[in-house]
Amino acid sequence: MKITRMIPALILALTLTSTIQAQTETHEEMTVPLSSPGKPCKVKIESMYGSIKVIGSDVKEVVVGVETEKKEEGSAGPGGMKRLGGGSAEVTASEDDNTVTVSAGLSQVKSITVKVPMNTAGLTLSTVNNGDIWVKDVNAQIEVNNVNGRITCDDVSGSVVANTVNGDVSVIFKTINPQAAMAFSTLNGKIDVTFPATLKAKLKLKSDQGDIFSDFDVAIDKGKQPTAPEKTDGSHMYKIEIDDWVYGTVGGGGPEIMMKTFQGSIYVRKAKQ
Repeated sequence: MKITRMIPALILALTLTSTIQAQTETHEEMTVPLSSPGKPCKVKIESMYGSIKVIGSDVKEVVVGVETEKKEEGSAGPGGMKRLGGGSAEVTASEDDNTVTVSAGLSQVKSITVKVPMNTAGLTLSTVNNGDIWVKDVNAQIEVNNVNGRITCDDVSGSVVANTVNGDVSVIFKTINPQAAMAFSTLNGKIDVTFPATLKAKLKLKSDQGDIFSDFDVAIDKGKQPTAPEKTDGSHMYKIEIDDWVYGTVGGGGPEIMMKTFQGSIYVRKAKQ
């Protein structure tokens, strides 16, 4: 594992290069100081492979841990070939004006675990393959994007926008930003979000092949009705559009909360007091 430091002005960059050896798993950790410790920071994490875990903690800097995959020499390869070696992981982290950017690029890491101050201005997280995204105990504006994996946010505060393709979306709020609109979507999976009992929001919900449930008293709006038949240009066919979204309000209304899945159910839960 090699760590390279470059410190121009207030910018810090760290590079981890880890060669994956036979029958070993490598875990390395680095600390990224903030330009203004104690003030809210922003954290952005991007990876093509592996899981991302972000944990709010009593720290004044950002601590990045990287775990590589285990690969064994002699294991079977394509066409009966045997693996002799190879494989590496490189993760970089940079800090500029209390914004920390962590990138794994195309490295096939197993997971990136990051400790951040509990009160963080913003989190932007994304991964694509072989990993889930998990956030816990953070008060922030959270934006999460995944493709082949779950999204889980436990005991978070602030606001969340969470999108994945193949996986469930599960969020449990301690408190929410009452002014922030939020969105939760997946293609293949359920959406399960627990809000404070004091929620005031406009709901926009859609499940193509599932059901929608709620603990809240939701005032349902019939929404858009089927439109009048419209003749398409240059043909004798007619187009009829039907909006099958469910619209409603909770607590008299507020910012819009959108939830959409194709294959799975939606659960809008009220936190137990």
